[in-house]
Amino acid sequence: MDDAQAAAAAKHSPDSASDDTPAAARQDGSGSGGSAPSAGHGGEDQGNGAEDKQAKRSFLRRHPFWVALAVLVIAAAAVGGYFYWLIDIEPYESTDDAFVDSRQFAVSPKVSGYVTEVAVTDNQHVNAGDLLFRIDQRDYQIALQQAEAQEDAAKAAIASADAQIEAQEAQVEAARSQVAQAQASLNFAEEQAKRAQELVKSGAGTVETAQQQASNLQQAQADLVHAKAAVTAAEKQVRAQAAQKGTAIADEKKAAAQLAAANLDLEHTTIEAAQPGRVVRLSGAKGAFAQAGQSLAMFVPDEVWITANFKETQITDMRPGQPADISIDAYPDQEVKGHVASIQPGSGTAFSLLPAENATGNYVKVVQRIPVKITVDKWPEDVAIGPGMSVVPTVTVRPRS
Repeated sequence: MDDAQAAAAAKHSPDSASDDTPAAARQDGSGSGGSAPSAGHGGEDQGNGAEDKQAKRSFLRRHPFWVALAVLVIAAAAVGGYFYWLIDIEPYESTDDAFVDSRQFAVSPKVSGYVTEVAVTDNQHVNAGDLLFRIDQRDYQIALQQAEAQEDAAKAAIASADAQIEAQEAQVEAARSQVAQAQASLNFAEEQAKRAQELVKSGAGTVETAQQQASNLQQAQADLVHAKAAVTAAEKQVRAQAAQKGTAIADEKKAAAQLAAANLDLEHTTIEAAQPGRVVRLSGAKGAFAQAGQSLAMFVPDEVWITANFKETQITDMRPGQPADISIDAYPDQEVKGHVASIQPGSGTAFSLLPAENATGNYVKVVQRIPVKITVDKWPEDVAIGPGMSVVPTVTVRPRS
């Protein structure tokens, strides 16, 4: 019984079948183009596919809990990612192309001279009116005294012109009185001459007397003409003195202007802070000669803000007044709040020294950057904040209702 079962197993075994196959049959199978082996391989592929499907069905049937759990985890991740985008990404616009900005300027004297005092040091904070530098004042004090003397001389010239005008007006009055006297003498001479002529005609007077009275009349007429000419000359002299007074007044105004300029020059020898801020890049030193307009230091006002260069596709919903959270690269632990102050009406390149000219050559579209001014509600007081420092503002452009 055991021998019969072993023989049957050997008959159905592939190895035994291959061994029992005659050599001629194997040669015929190989000579026929391998059709028999190909049929054998096709059967094997179909068998493997059926086994894979069976294995998949068997895995799903054997592990339904884990499959359902994986599906739930994927769905939960998708829903969580959507809500994360909806809450933490979609309402905000952010950029790392942002910097602290201000209107810093150079501290320069308006007058030349040697620096006699430097009242500040590097990076020192000052208030409006605090002394920064002092220029040697001696030359400007001398110039002020000269201007004061010139003004005094001009005022004295005006007073002298006034006195001369008053004296000349008195001479005019005296000349007018001479005219009146000459007129009276002329009237008397005319009467005397007329009477003498009548006496000569009546034979009661002499010709000599008549001639004498005629001569007196002519002299009186000449005296009247001379008196009137004296009045005219005196009046012209008054007008000349008035013109001289006008010149003296102009000189006085010129001297007053020179005095004011000398006062300003003297005041400009003291350089004070025009507003609160910090003194940086201090280059002025005591004893150095400073030219007018030469930079002695740079001044950074306390009023600073943020210029954020957003892409033009990011400002679609951005409006002034929207809140912004600001992260300072130098102080990442500081929490800073602010809001959008304004949006520049144009890209940054449009206002550059050499703006882009897109009407020539090949054109490649590039997303432009739009400067946005962000003001900070309150800067940290225990750290130094200045222009050029990098920040990352995040603006809430689509607030959740």
